[in-house]
Amino acid sequence: MKLLALLFGLLIGSSVYADDTIYTDTNSTITSNGSMDTTVKSPPPSAISPQISTSNSDLCTVGVAGAVQTQILGISAGRTVRDMNCEKLKNAKTMYDLGMKVAAVSVMCQDERVFEAMLNAGTPCPKDGLVGDKARLAWEMEAVEEHIQREQNNPMRKMFNEDVETKIGLGVIFSTLAFLFLL
Repeated sequence: MKLLALLFGLLIGSSVYADDTIYTDTNSTITSNGSMDTTVKSPPPSAISPQISTSNSDLCTVGVAGAVQTQILGISAGRTVRDMNCEKLKNAKTMYDLGMKVAAVSVMCQDERVFEAMLNAGTPCPKDGLVGDKARLAWEMEAVEEHIQREQNNPMRKMFNEDVETKIGLGVIFSTLAFLFLL
């Protein structure tokens, strides 16, 4: 095996040799006229956005990051955003685990979809410590009070509920405008 390696080394070594001949020519001239193009290949500049990892955490946050790069300037930024629905679900689950079932349902009822679903299921959301039919009556009373409040605060209704002179004045103004539009 050693002999084979030695023969292989001699065979390869004999085919490669250096030329030690020195060429000297004192009357040489070099003439060149042409153009040269140079292409520089380099990696593109990069702005790397920060990585905001919220995985395997018990936080109700979502990471948002982004980056922009030009040939001259690169900018990157990132931040976390609170997930309010996640917080609501965690709060409701914690209250339920503590045995506060009505409070947990009340937290979930802050979502309008859950509120409507509970109402459609015949189990209205708790209201001021009331549950069941008493809570339903309390919610209905609140809806009626809000409707009355909106009606009383309506500016057009206030105008027409004023004294008779205001009604006559507004009638004259509206009829004059209608007459002018017809011309």
